[in-house]
Amino acid sequence: MEDLRKRILTQDFEPGSYLDESVLAESYEISRPPLREVLNQLAGEGYVVLQKNRGAQVAPMTHKTMRNFFMAAPMIYAAVTRLAAEHATEAQLMRLKDTQTLFRKAIRDGDTAQRALMNQRFHDVIGDMADNEFLMPSLRRLLIDHTRIAMSFYNPRNQSLAAQRSIAADQHDQFIALIESGDVDGAEQLALDHWELSRAEIESFVTPAGMAIPLGTAPRAPIEKGAK
Repeated sequence: MEDLRKRILTQDFEPGSYLDESVLAESYEISRPPLREVLNQLAGEGYVVLQKNRGAQVAPMTHKTMRNFFMAAPMIYAAVTRLAAEHATEAQLMRLKDTQTLFRKAIRDGDTAQRALMNQRFHDVIGDMADNEFLMPSLRRLLIDHTRIAMSFYNPRNQSLAAQRSIAADQHDQFIALIESGDVDGAEQLALDHWELSRAEIESFVTPAGMAIPLGTAPRAPIEKGAK
């Protein structure tokens, strides 16, 4: 199951595509029933959508889902990080530091997929620190799409984002320091700054050229001819 998650997060399986159960069963050397149990669990986590008579579809990234993503992300990241600074344990801090070490290594190695996955793990650990059963499912669903988008953000070939990537990596170190010191206000503000750092680049990535509808707002209904 973990391999399927990774393949979805790194866009080996593209958003909106359908998974071939026979191919997956053969690839993982399992029968259809246990594979379907795995797909059911992944559906519950938001990685796939089970479509009647069509099987499992990789969670699509439509304009609607991206608009909702942009609306929810800053609120959830800020709340989760604030709670993390309040509740983090020593063991969790060690996990966060270890993840940051792996994240820095992926940067040095130029490994796009590992960068995106370690970034996902970093913020997932912060979610564990928050210890809130209501926020955690929302955070993990956000991180699915954020990680898929990050495959572009963390691609070393995209030189235009090199400065932002460097700042983002440094901000991870700041997260650790603020959470370790229990600075709830500082951690919350950093979460907002961290989001804002990549927001414009992510928005331009997910918005098709020429689209006039800004993400985060609902499109207005057309005015009928002759209406007052």
